Amino acid sequence: MFTYINPDVRRKLIERKKLVRIDDDGRLIDSEGAPPPGQRCLNLLGPVPLPLARGQRQPTVNWFATVRSTELSEVEGLASTLREQGGQHLFSHLASSMAVNSVLVVGDADTTASPLVRVHSNCLTGDVFGSRRCECGPQLEAAIDRLADEPGGGYLVYMAGHEGRGIGLWAKAATYLLQDEGENTYQANRSLGLPDDCRDFSDAATLLKFFGRDRPLRLLTNNPKKIDDLKAFGLENIERIKHVSGVDDCNRRYLEAKRDWGHSIDDDDLTR
Repeated sequence: MFTYINPDVRRKLIERKKLVRIDDDGRLIDSEGAPPPGQRCLNLLGPVPLPLARGQRQPTVNWFATVRSTELSEVEGLASTLREQGGQHLFSHLASSMAVNSVLVVGDADTTASPLVRVHSNCLTGDVFGSRRCECGPQLEAAIDRLADEPGGGYLVYMAGHEGRGIGLWAKAATYLLQDEGENTYQANRSLGLPDDCRDFSDAATLLKFFGRDRPLRLLTNNPKKIDDLKAFGLENIERIKHVSGVDDCNRRYLEAKRDWGHSIDDDDLTR
């Protein structure tokens, strides 16, 4: 993905408060210059109004794109070198595999006492292609609808670097082939020598600290580990809200494996 912004445009965005920087605790810090040494910071770009054509409600939301300052600095440094060497035609080298995560602010979430939140791991096959091997696409659309119906709205944090519970799209394709030979989703990961779940929720926690502003959060998830991971990064006041959707014959075995692994999914949920 292309991650470069012209320095003049960057300054204008900072002046207009459309580009800000937050520290690990979700507090605003200086957006100019290099990030503090040893400090993991996030850049937030937005809000950008987005009328959505997803789900039944299809709300207009405010979108924030976010990226880690350390990774962004590497791209900007390379861009400066290429300009100095007259190598703008090589700007394709600025394509990076780093994750650019997103926050969708639905409704008046900033004024809600206890916002509804969904932290959604990206899934190209489910979210984009509409694959029914998982329930990710229906979960995403159901979350958008629930946030739109919620008095005051809420936040959807879309984690771009979480494909296949963190193993990436290439390895995920391999696990699908192993699943077709009889393994379940977790066994397939292990056959490849990969963890059951290697997702990193640290950026999600930082974003929820910034947008949540110490308010209690209600998290749409069936995965208790997700709440444990967010709490480990300092988010203590989280209530889990069940979020089951899109169950059918194509993904029932997959959901049974998730239930057996520890997801809070009941037998009745799987007979829908």
